[in-house]
Amino acid sequence: MNFRWKAAAATLLAASVVVSYAQSGDSAAAQKKHTARKSQKPAQPSVQDQIDALRMQLQTEIDSLKTELQQKDQQLKQAQDTASQAQTAAQKAQQAADEQQQAVTENKQSVSALQSSVSDMKGTQASLASTISDETSKIKKEVNSPEGIHYKGITISPAGSFLAAETDWRSGATGGGLNTAFTGVPLQNSQAYQMSEFTGTGRQSRIALRATGKLANMILTGYYEMDWLGTGITSNNNQSNSYVVRMRQLWADAALSNGWDFSGGQGWSLVAETTQGLKRGTEILPATIDPQYEAGFVWTRQYSFRVTKSIDNRYFMGVSVENAQTLNPAGQNLPANYLFGSTGTGGGLLNPTANYSFNYTPDFVAKLAMEPGWGHWELFGLGRSFRDRIYPTTGSPYNKVVWGGGVGGGVRGPVLSSRKAFVYLKGLYGQGVGRYGSSTIADVTVRPDGSLSPLHGFSSLGGVELDPIKRLMIYIDYGGDYIGRDWTMANGKEVGYGTYSADMSGCTTEPTTVSAAGASGGAPTTPAHCTANNKDVQEFTSGYWYDLYSGPKGRLRQGLQYSYIRRDLWSGNGGATNPGGGAYGGDNMVFTSFRYYLP
Repeated sequence: MNFRWKAAAATLLAASVVVSYAQSGDSAAAQKKHTARKSQKPAQPSVQDQIDALRMQLQTEIDSLKTELQQKDQQLKQAQDTASQAQTAAQKAQQAADEQQQAVTENKQSVSALQSSVSDMKGTQASLASTISDETSKIKKEVNSPEGIHYKGITISPAGSFLAAETDWRSGATGGGLNTAFTGVPLQNSQAYQMSEFTGTGRQSRIALRATGKLANMILTGYYEMDWLGTGITSNNNQSNSYVVRMRQLWADAALSNGWDFSGGQGWSLVAETTQGLKRGTEILPATIDPQYEAGFVWTRQYSFRVTKSIDNRYFMGVSVENAQTLNPAGQNLPANYLFGSTGTGGGLLNPTANYSFNYTPDFVAKLAMEPGWGHWELFGLGRSFRDRIYPTTGSPYNKVVWGGGVGGGVRGPVLSSRKAFVYLKGLYGQGVGRYGSSTIADVTVRPDGSLSPLHGFSSLGGVELDPIKRLMIYIDYGGDYIGRDWTMANGKEVGYGTYSADMSGCTTEPTTVSAAGASGGAPTTPAHCTANNKDVQEFTSGYWYDLYSGPKGRLRQGLQYSYIRRDLWSGNGGATNPGGGAYGGDNMVFTSFRYYLP
């Protein structure tokens, strides 16, 4: 830029000199023409003066241009500095803007996180409030209506206890009271069949206590249950109804969190149906008022030690070792050369009026159960041993053991989506299984050589339970127990159970003794000619339970049951008076119950 300005100034200066020089030449020539004039003009500045003046002028202008150039340079530099500063400021502003944007983003994230935290806190607060409310309600419930008594870390509950006022009426007398002796149902032409009976009692009232202690990986349970249905040697109802207290159940259980369960004591056999896996204490029984339940129901209530395992709370397996007892051998023409057991002896703790077998082993039960989504399914096996000591005609006495057992199962499930109807079927089939049927007909008979022979048996029970309304439950059952024939020939006689030669000639008449001199008539006697063995017992039952009240104060319940039982004997030799040789008994029974259950 300075170079262009300087070049322009030099060009201008040269032009000025040339012009000035030309003017000076013209003036000199002019002066020569007017030499004649007398007057003379003032002297003009010389060329040198003009050049000097012009030079000075140019120098002044050049200095001025330089000054302007310096000023322009300074302004340009200032502008550059200003631009640089502006760029720096812009960068700083951009950086500040970026930082501000980042801060805004972070603030948004913080706000979002804060909102989420606030929402979580609101949810936590609501959950905490709900928990506090639930805990408060729970505490109030435990204070106002506790489910149990808390004692040193355990809970003791009387749930299951009830007070009962019950009656039974039978068209044919059995002499058994509230508890039906199925094999004691009177035959058609017996004396008892001609008379009805009525009894009322509170003996089925029950006291139950359950103690539960919870550990980190285990739940401990102890259970005691009693009623007054036991019969002591001197117990009677002549005046004070002085029946003994009976131990129904008394057991302990340890349930581990990994699914293993160990329990022992007196309780329901593992053959009995359960409702929650194979857990002791969840057995489901016929809904009958009759404490002998129902013909065909498979059960015992005795000592046992069981181990069970739950797999995914859907599949279950278990084994049980249980107290054994063999029902007295039954049949016709049985030999006497064997020792099977004895009555209770003095100094011991067994009843001297009852018979006890000398057991070789306990009974063994193995069971599988599953709950696949519909219903509860069970399959079990039962193993039993029977032993006696045989005294042969020749040779030394010896012991002989025979084995029996059977297989059984059951299923129970709802048939309506509203779960207002349940159906069930259960049963047991095998050899020597009579004790496990509710009729307790017979387990074994005796061979001519004195050895025991397990009898073929079958028990089954099916039914339906209806819950049309919340307070009402209706049940209908049909079941039966069956024992097959088992006999052989020895010395021209049929020996064993259900022989065809059994004397049945007296089954069609009601027996009496011959009148004594001066007496007004004959006296009733036990039938002497109706000796065949029991073939089966069948029972049809229907009834209902209605809750008059059910709430925090307990439950007040009323029940009514009707049953018809038929007992059949195996046919035998009836003679002319009974050509078919058969006999049976039937009984209509009505039970009522009025119970108050503790809450």
